[in-house]
Amino acid sequence: MNALPSPVQAPPSAPEILDRCRELVRPALTEAVGRLHPWVGEMAAYSFGWCEVGGAPAGAPGGKGVRQALAVLGAEAAGAPGRAGVAGAVAVELVHAFSLLHDDIMDGDTTRRSRPTVWQAYGTGPAVLAGDALFALAVETLAAEPGGAGTLRLLSAALADLVRGQADDLLFTDRPWTGPERVSPAEYRTMAEHKTGALLGCAAALGATLGGAPGATVAALDEAGRALGVAFQLVDDVLGIWGDPAVTGKPVHGDLRERKKTFPVLAALSCPGPAARRLAVLLGSGREPDAAAALIAELGGRAAALAEARRYTATARAALDGVPGATGATWAAGAAAELRCLLDSLVRRDL
Repeated sequence: MNALPSPVQAPPSAPEILDRCRELVRPALTEAVGRLHPWVGEMAAYSFGWCEVGGAPAGAPGGKGVRQALAVLGAEAAGAPGRAGVAGAVAVELVHAFSLLHDDIMDGDTTRRSRPTVWQAYGTGPAVLAGDALFALAVETLAAEPGGAGTLRLLSAALADLVRGQADDLLFTDRPWTGPERVSPAEYRTMAEHKTGALLGCAAALGATLGGAPGATVAALDEAGRALGVAFQLVDDVLGIWGDPAVTGKPVHGDLRERKKTFPVLAALSCPGPAARRLAVLLGSGREPDAAAALIAELGGRAAALAEARRYTATARAALDGVPGATGATWAAGAAAELRCLLDSLVRRDL
């Protein structure tokens, strides 16, 4: 009797990919945070959604874990087991948390993921201290790995870009909505690549490096991650205006109320005519965010942001397709497919 053919296993979905990578990384991330001073460690755990103020366990939603997934998949794409990328995943997750703690202070944001931000819950000084501790812990984590000098160079370059992007983002605040000194969409793209893209590219590159990948593969994964980061930021910009507060954890039209110069706004303001001039007046006053959101959509700002996100996603896919030996044994097909799945899902999320 002929044996029945084995059923074809469906490829994992993006949530399944993220869950698998989080489960692989979580023990090492928990162990690292546990090495901090108890009070500082509590603030770190609070920022990850693991506990409440005072240390009581919590089940608050943490981040998606995109960066740690990129590090794990970067190692697997190099032909190594996912655990080879765990140290890189921990490092980038710690750096990301550090950047959010400081970013919330600089932007004056009072909530993140539907909870008070760390500086609101514990105070500004303690939150700065916790951020500094997370940064130091990330460096320590990579330095303990074989070949730590190379991975630290990757991380330090990403941090330099992150600081550059954050500096530009802060300077954008004081620039006018219109006129020759206004922020252009091109300037915004550069800022987003530095502030968001650099760390995503670093995550994939760290995983590949720890997995023993050649330099060309590391560079291609870094390029893919950077492009993904810009796409990720553009989608965040759309959600920051039109997203569901129950999903985003932020108030509706939150970015407009805070008068942030996000890509949909800048694209809409680039359109000539009275509608764009009216939008500039509304944005300058900070009033009528509903009317401003409607004008931005009417002027094509929402559509332009989503089109840009798709373009950067295509760039990321092309970088993955261009990895040397992409069809060979050193390029793990399963990890490559999962990377492509993440690219697509992060642009479609909640839109």
